[in-house]
Amino acid sequence: MRQGKASMLKERDGQNPHQIGGARANLLEVAIGREVRHFRTKLGMTVADLANAARLSPGMLSKIENGLTSPSLTTLQTLSAALGVPVTAFFRRYEERRDAVHVKAGQGLVIERRGTRAGHQYQLLGHSGGVTGRVVVEPYLITLTKDSDVFPLFQHEGMEFIYMLEGEVVYRHADQLYRLLPGDSLFFDADAPHGPEEMISLPIRFLSVISYAREDT
Repeated sequence: MRQGKASMLKERDGQNPHQIGGARANLLEVAIGREVRHFRTKLGMTVADLANAARLSPGMLSKIENGLTSPSLTTLQTLSAALGVPVTAFFRRYEERRDAVHVKAGQGLVIERRGTRAGHQYQLLGHSGGVTGRVVVEPYLITLTKDSDVFPLFQHEGMEFIYMLEGEVVYRHADQLYRLLPGDSLFFDADAPHGPEEMISLPIRFLSVISYAREDT
């Protein structure tokens, strides 16, 4: 129990490098530490090697790499010289813009896809892979509320991941059929024909995450 309380107090004091929602300064320390570790391992150096080259103690270097201390500018300069990178390289990822898309329940963008009809709804929940992104990711919430004699088969580039939330469906991928229930998932090459083969229990809801490489990469 005492160890548990001590751990909680450590996290409150910002000593946990994996803590979410910490102070902005702590986030900067973590970002710097990750870059230092990245460049060190890229060169095949051990903690002792880099500590010796930068004239730091291994313990101090370990604290820097784990975001537990804020290195001085002088320390960053010695680390940059030892690693052969500019000081600004340690701030690279911290300064990168990181986007997030927040979609409230029921407010996803309704998309018209081939096979969309009454009772078949495709809601786009987000989109990543902007101008500089190499991989595009499209998460959908798919809802099927009416049975149909004709089921659309899709075929497109990339990979697709399906996670069942509600209902029961027989899903086709190429020449294989999979019976999917809530909690089941399916991960497959989307270049093969795929889609619902038989709706067993309506309504059916599942998450579909499609990822593919940008055409200009």
